[in-house]
Amino acid sequence: MKETIKIFEKSSTVDVARFLVGMYLEHETSQGKLGGYIVDCEAYLGPDDMAAHSYGMKNTPSLKAMYQNPGTIYLYTMHTHLILNMVTQPEGIPQGVMIRAIEPVEGKEQMEERRAKSGRELSNGPGKLVEALGIPKDLYGQSIFSSALHLVPEKRKIPKQIETLPRIGIPNKGEWTDMPLRFVAGGNPYITKIRRDQIDPERGWREERN
Repeated sequence: MKETIKIFEKSSTVDVARFLVGMYLEHETSQGKLGGYIVDCEAYLGPDDMAAHSYGMKNTPSLKAMYQNPGTIYLYTMHTHLILNMVTQPEGIPQGVMIRAIEPVEGKEQMEERRAKSGRELSNGPGKLVEALGIPKDLYGQSIFSSALHLVPEKRKIPKQIETLPRIGIPNKGEWTDMPLRFVAGGNPYITKIRRDQIDPERGWREERN
């Protein structure tokens, strides 16, 4: 975990986003552990980024977490869905990464019960994965390194290819609309809006060698 914390503290937000592709995300709940691999995420570079909540150094009570230490969990609601973000820069620099999709691994049956869905629809969107993992609002402002919701670096997978794409749902933001700030594990079936003919039989992961 020390190396992961160092990456959050020392790297650019774009580099953190790339690093998070393949990272294992785990939520310890009263019903057991729920977890999976991050396969799709987006970097937000406020205060310069017109698509970021912190654009222009906007700072409201709901944005408080964005100005805290690297690894702080920032949750917000969009269209009734809770969305997960992680702060990626030193205190006072409001940049972060939104987690868009995960490949579910542990507790998959429980996730299916929570979502009343199965297959790719289980966790191929930002609101879907939060619901699947049972992430509550009270994790806001806690650390992704030490809270019930945390990263597990030793379980991380390495993608065959990290594809760089424009973010989804960013209309009318000038050059920021098409800025390549979305990073995905190429070929993984849980990527948001992936076509069937783009899916890799190995789900986009490199073969593990012992």
